[in-house]
Amino acid sequence: MKRLLLPALLLFPLVSAAQHTMRMPRFLRPGDKIAVISPSSTPDTLTVKRGCQTLREWGYEPVVGRHALSHYHGFAGTADERAADLLWALRDTTISAIICTRGGDGAMQVLQRIAPDEMGRNAKWIIGFSDATALHSAAVVAGTMSIHGSMCHAISSMGGRDTVSVTLRRMLEGQLPTYHVARHEHDQQGHATGMLVGGNMSVFSALAGSAYDFLSVDADLILFIEDKGEGMTKIDRLFHQIEIRGLMPKVKGVIVGRFSDYKHPENGFSDMYDMLHEYLRHYRIPVCYGFPVGHARLNNFPLIEGCQVRLSVGSQGSTLQFIK
Repeated sequence: MKRLLLPALLLFPLVSAAQHTMRMPRFLRPGDKIAVISPSSTPDTLTVKRGCQTLREWGYEPVVGRHALSHYHGFAGTADERAADLLWALRDTTISAIICTRGGDGAMQVLQRIAPDEMGRNAKWIIGFSDATALHSAAVVAGTMSIHGSMCHAISSMGGRDTVSVTLRRMLEGQLPTYHVARHEHDQQGHATGMLVGGNMSVFSALAGSAYDFLSVDADLILFIEDKGEGMTKIDRLFHQIEIRGLMPKVKGVIVGRFSDYKHPENGFSDMYDMLHEYLRHYRIPVCYGFPVGHARLNNFPLIEGCQVRLSVGSQGSTLQFIK
């Protein structure tokens, strides 16, 4: 699959998506502090150490949260402790960005202890994926963009020099990529513009109807989806939950990422893409399959949640472009 990364600097901090206004945090400068926190499961100590080393090599100063390496029933501390670390990182004006050490489970517990508007008071980049999808959802609702991207393990696995990590580094500096993805047999051609939201389906679906649900915002949406370890029947229910909530009219395009570690075939479908195509083909919207996002550290390119994007799906492949 051929992917070209074409940098383009965004110059304006405010972007309006339909009725929902989004703020883009300041891009980073050398010497900026990045908080390293664990809102979910407990990370490996070496992973955090190596992740911090990569951030230093990128020119930043990592500051590890007090409870980032704590242990409590598999979580990185109690829900109150993890919430305290997140609030510290959000409120400390010397911190310019926040990166999660890992995913796992527990971010929703943290959200219960944080007011919905906290993410928007001091706009700063929150970086992570998987369980961190919950934080991205809350940030979008609060009107702040965030980055669905690699965490400590991934950025340190090849010393931060792999293509995915380099793309994340450039994104933090203000160089936004244009992604080109090879054609997939299930692609649905078309063009659409909207606010990019998405991530781990099982996580953002669990926020349905809450004050932290990014699918509830008043905006045209480009939705990207991925998951790990969830069966086809589960993903079937999660997709139809979006339908039964009446949200599909605001979804102007869909980006289907990587679904990994699941049993197939199931229910007569050969794989997850085959099943999703059966449902999405009834909508006259562009759908890109095989986008490099999901639980694969060298195939999980960063995406800006809450940013306006243009999705184009054609006979030769798909293009995703971040726009002002």
